[in-house]
Amino acid sequence: MRSLYFLLPGTSQKFACGGLFAELKTLAIAQSICPSEIVTYRQREPNILFLDDVLKQPSLNRVIFVASWGFDVSKLVARLKHHHVLYHAHSSGYRFRLPAKIPIMAVSRNTMGYWGQRSPNSLIYYLPNQISDEFSNFNSHRDIDVLVHTRKSSEYLVQQLIPALQKRCNVCVIDTHVDSLANLFNRTKVYLYDSAEYWAQQRVSEGFGLQPMEAMACGCQVFSSVNGGLSDYLDPGFNCHKIAGYSTDFDVYRILNNVNQFVPNNLPESFLAQHRTEHITKRLALILQELNEFFDHSQQQPSDIPELTPSRVIRLRSQTLFVKLKKKLLSRR
Repeated sequence: MRSLYFLLPGTSQKFACGGLFAELKTLAIAQSICPSEIVTYRQREPNILFLDDVLKQPSLNRVIFVASWGFDVSKLVARLKHHHVLYHAHSSGYRFRLPAKIPIMAVSRNTMGYWGQRSPNSLIYYLPNQISDEFSNFNSHRDIDVLVHTRKSSEYLVQQLIPALQKRCNVCVIDTHVDSLANLFNRTKVYLYDSAEYWAQQRVSEGFGLQPMEAMACGCQVFSSVNGGLSDYLDPGFNCHKIAGYSTDFDVYRILNNVNQFVPNNLPESFLAQHRTEHITKRLALILQELNEFFDHSQQQPSDIPELTPSRVIRLRSQTLFVKLKKKLLSRR
């Protein structure tokens, strides 16, 4: 198999986010399958390859560059146009297009569907994010009634719902990095997550939404928005509750019911199994095998399927309209 070079702007604290942590988890799994390394491209870091240096190597035919940082992908693709590139797609909506020679590996079915429409000639695969085994229900005492992380939270959640809940129950609000979310979730009865407003401002989608699933795995009752990749696995009324449901009073009523009559969210093992390391490893191994076969082929053969470009869509619409008008005119004779 070819080696994988995971392209990241950097790994320091200023780049810390869910996407970085998810990518590092994917890297760790990939290392059990084939040689895999981080390559940074914005800042140099000790003992980590830097893209400028890597591109000076005489031959990179046995390397696949894995691009994932959405806002940088179009520039990276242009820079790596003579090399093998895989797009590891988290969020969608960045408004760039990809040629058929670049396969896409999506972290959610929501994102896979986006690229299935936008790049119908590309190879597309589904590889969900990993949920580490540490995210499990410890069956311990839960001293936090409601937990919320302010990052990505809506104005409604921060300015209306939290103040209303703080008058009625024990609310824990965090706004910094937490070393052990699993321990915190196991102390919590209800976890709140509302990211639709945040992603609307960013003009891209929620890629996966790790924290609601991690909270559910730890037994929390989750009140969440269901935008973007969250819709892959959240099922309001069955494994979670929809937040921002009509009014603040109604949200408070439903949340307090779950606090006062708390029952752990006991997900079936089959639900979490597809996100555990063993399953992800098997899927990634199969995907990488197919990608290596594809890159062997693409080196020898050009793509001959017409791309679904905006201009081609306009032409196809015009052709359809012309045929309809022609039929209409003929029917009047």
